[in-house]
Amino acid sequence: MPAFDVDPVLLARIQFAFTISFHIVFPAISIGLASYLAVLEGLWLLTGRDVYLRLFKYWLKIFALAFGMGVVSGIVMSYQFGTNWSVFSDKTGPVLGPLMGYEVLTAFFLEAGFLGVMLFGMQRVGRGLHFFATLMVAFGTLLSAFWILSANSWMHTPAGFAINEFGQFVPADWWAVIFNPSFPYRLVHMVLAAYLSTAFIVGAVGAWHLMRDRFSQPARTMFSMAMWMAALVAPLQIVAGDLHGINTLEHQPAKIAAMEGLFETTAGAPLILFGIPDMEAEETRYAIEIPKLGSLILTHDLDGEVKGLKDWVPADRPNAEIVFWTFRVMVGLGVLMVAIGVASLVLRWRGSLYATSWLHWWALAMGPSGILAILAGWITTEVGRQPFTVYGMLRTAESASPIGAPGVAASLAAFVVVYVIVFGAGAIYMLRMMATPPDEGDEAPKHGRPIRSAGVTPAPAMEHES
Repeated sequence: MPAFDVDPVLLARIQFAFTISFHIVFPAISIGLASYLAVLEGLWLLTGRDVYLRLFKYWLKIFALAFGMGVVSGIVMSYQFGTNWSVFSDKTGPVLGPLMGYEVLTAFFLEAGFLGVMLFGMQRVGRGLHFFATLMVAFGTLLSAFWILSANSWMHTPAGFAINEFGQFVPADWWAVIFNPSFPYRLVHMVLAAYLSTAFIVGAVGAWHLMRDRFSQPARTMFSMAMWMAALVAPLQIVAGDLHGINTLEHQPAKIAAMEGLFETTAGAPLILFGIPDMEAEETRYAIEIPKLGSLILTHDLDGEVKGLKDWVPADRPNAEIVFWTFRVMVGLGVLMVAIGVASLVLRWRGSLYATSWLHWWALAMGPSGILAILAGWITTEVGRQPFTVYGMLRTAESASPIGAPGVAASLAAFVVVYVIVFGAGAIYMLRMMATPPDEGDEAPKHGRPIRSAGVTPAPAMEHES
């Protein structure tokens, strides 16, 4: 019987990449939708227009589904730290464990505490209390992003720690741990990405319903709000990405070299638009480049020096063949987001935003662009950190559990089957919900006071007499 000679660490990495690729989609949608729902409810309370309430109820159902799938997919990942990455868990647990605990104690409890009121309380509590619950859920999703990004950023730019006699990372300065050098840039970049992802999903749904009924007010409102987000936030994201890149050049220069496909340290480095990085030959073949633009973008100096991958021994280099292309996918999608935002501004100014079919088709095609950009950016970030789990301190090969490849391969196969069935079904159901037009029959509560339940024991609700 032939030996199973596949590297178990590689299988463990594939398994974690597979599960986190599913997981990251749902929290990103939840972060964006929670804030969108808070804006919709706030506008409804402020203006009294029923269209905002109909959209709130419409997207509330989709938010609940995304939130639930995000929780389930996140729980599975935590088990992998114990099964496939037990050495990593032991070494980094004193630092990362409390950060994960803070996320549960603050963000998750806040979300869970008010989620029920948000989902089911519109007819049972006053408008002010319900709006407060919606705001708390939105704040909870941002708080969750805060802790998760803090933990992830510490793995990229570790700070505020000491190493004890057991070789474990232990916190020496919690402020330095939490607010490590790359954390602010990574948090802003990720939250903006979540908002843009949601905006393009909302925009695609609005465009879909606009193409069926050009005069549908809910469709017009969805599309208009999404295009405003594209016009205003997409350029802001490019600025945030630029600042994040400068920070990465300072703290993770090998990752930048891989992203740029740059092998030789160069003053006045070119921007390589396209090419094929070859790690063995140590060059980027067929490069199409713009002289000095790479240095200008990364150092804000035409003659600034950018290190090449040859400055590191081969064992310490990230895989440029992957990082180079995923980075370009992310940037290319970002450019398209800015372009559609600018196009929408021109058409809005001409008064034809709701009557231009090519823009609606473009917005529909761009629906998954935010999610794809997040996945591409996440791969760039995490593959660019290799071959370390804690950058420069703990190698990936030294972080894995001492288990054989057959065991990891079997659990990977099980994850693929279960995830495709469970989350595939969930995604299809979510798309069907989006394809259904907002219910024109939804009406606002007839008064601002809650409906009282009758009797001490549960009984049918009774309308309060106005």
